[in-house]
Amino acid sequence: MSKFESLGLNQSLLSAVADLGFEQPSEVQEKAIPILLESETDLVALAQTGTGKTAAFGFPLIQKIDVASRTTQGLILSPTRELCLQITNEMQLYSKYEKGMNIVAIYGGASITDQARQIKRGAQIVVATPGRMKDMIRRGIVDISKIDYCILDEADEMLNMGFFEDIKDILSNTPEEKSTWLFSATMPKEVSTIAKKFMHSPKEITVGTKNSGATTVQHEYYVVSGRDRYPALKRLADANPGIFSVIFCRTKRDTQKVAEKLIEDGYNAGALHGDLSQNQRDLVMNAFRKKQIQMLVATDVAARGIDVDDITHVVNYQLPDEIETYTHRSGRTGRAGKSGISMVIVTRSELRKISAIERKIQNDFLEKKIPTGIEICEIQLYHLANKIKDTKINEEIDGYLPAITEVLDGIDREELIKKIVSVEFTRFFNYYSKTRDLNSSDSSGKRERGNSKDGGGDFSKDGSVRYFINVGERDGYDWMTLKDFLRDQVGLDKDDIYKVDTKDTFSFFNTEAQFTPAILETFTDLKVDGRFINVEVSKSPGGGGGRGGKRNRSGGGGGGRGRDGNRGGRRDRKDSFKSGKKGSKKFKDKGNKGFY
Repeated sequence: MSKFESLGLNQSLLSAVADLGFEQPSEVQEKAIPILLESETDLVALAQTGTGKTAAFGFPLIQKIDVASRTTQGLILSPTRELCLQITNEMQLYSKYEKGMNIVAIYGGASITDQARQIKRGAQIVVATPGRMKDMIRRGIVDISKIDYCILDEADEMLNMGFFEDIKDILSNTPEEKSTWLFSATMPKEVSTIAKKFMHSPKEITVGTKNSGATTVQHEYYVVSGRDRYPALKRLADANPGIFSVIFCRTKRDTQKVAEKLIEDGYNAGALHGDLSQNQRDLVMNAFRKKQIQMLVATDVAARGIDVDDITHVVNYQLPDEIETYTHRSGRTGRAGKSGISMVIVTRSELRKISAIERKIQNDFLEKKIPTGIEICEIQLYHLANKIKDTKINEEIDGYLPAITEVLDGIDREELIKKIVSVEFTRFFNYYSKTRDLNSSDSSGKRERGNSKDGGGDFSKDGSVRYFINVGERDGYDWMTLKDFLRDQVGLDKDDIYKVDTKDTFSFFNTEAQFTPAILETFTDLKVDGRFINVEVSKSPGGGGGRGGKRNRSGGGGGGRGRDGNRGGRRDRKDSFKSGKKGSKKFKDKGNKGFY
């Protein structure tokens, strides 16, 4: 008797299991399937992404469905279109021997008329995203008033994406006596609220420790200067020649920018974010699944629903706002029993966040160094040698060997080997031989660092420069939006700007001394909405309430010359300035979340 037989599955399902090549049930399947088959009960199952949750609820649901009835009996809600389609495809494979079983996917970005037509034919199981499901209920296309089972998959992700009200509205259209099965990687407050409101004495199973990260993932962090974040990413990619990764950025803009840079630098990269059309998203994901893209740069929302088992690395180019989001990110690797690595690129000011994540996921991070150029050359050299050794000989080359042998005549074996490997090695050596060390000079003491007003962390006074800028709260800025404006203008990382102190009509901020020339150059003759934006090095290190330094022009703008005595030379950046002002309300509304 196989392990799956002992769980109580019907023969038709066991045949599908055999066809799929499943040999041993995962822990969540082993715990959930018997409970769901034996009784009509509500269930809360906490398990990481990639642990086999779809089969854990899919097999029992299929077995309990009455295929003779065309009534919708089961509803599965999932956060994204990709995950909705993935669940539907898997459920159809599980039910391949269940004659008359109809499983329909309902999601945005596709014809609602076509989906309505499929529903009218009779669908015992509907898999849906909350937004489209709510729309179809409102239009009277779908009737879920008689369902027996409701499954919330990736419940924490759905709620994190803002579907709390939609889910409540959908569940209010379902019968009170149904069974509700909630599957989630973490158990934040919102998930608990749903469980308490819509579930009755649910049984609970936990795979691993509640809210913990997957045990198959190794967590690493690398400390660099903010402006070295992208060069560090390239080195980590070059130091892992077989990398197949998802790289997470916070914003759509950063996602697109990093992907474009990687492509320009010769990497097989692609971007996945909300500004892409559905067709573009599908093309990117298909290329990623076929490994035509090795480095997929994505936002957290766009990456939800990615189900690729052999991702080797997750790279946190920027840390997320909330720890639960990091748990989901790292869960993209180390799936299906395989091991994976979650890398975090951080600045010194973010080290305290590593400690916060460690406490939450109950897993320690390894502090590692960004590889030097010579180390990367060595790694690439050995990788090339192994690649040559493992290359399968193409017999079609035999006809060309006499001419090739003639060309290489007189070169002994050792020299020939050197020439072959030099073809690739020289490219890396020329690029990296004179590059500098990217590791932050002070990456120790992560648990001793305090917090500053702006979340920038404590920096030593050595190398820190204080600046005066003639914009403040009256211009619509708080410390967060001013940091964004400065970062966009100068091209620095957000964490390179700290100790931001906004006053009524002016503000102060700090950077390390190395950024001073770039900052002063950027704000030479920078005119926005007819007004010069002036930045000067403050003569008062603490910022005080005064101006700290003589200004070259009045705050009201008009004429005047730059520091080098020349006018013009830089284009106005009106759009950036306006977007900064508009952004202030958004940041104020958001408030302090997560571990910031």
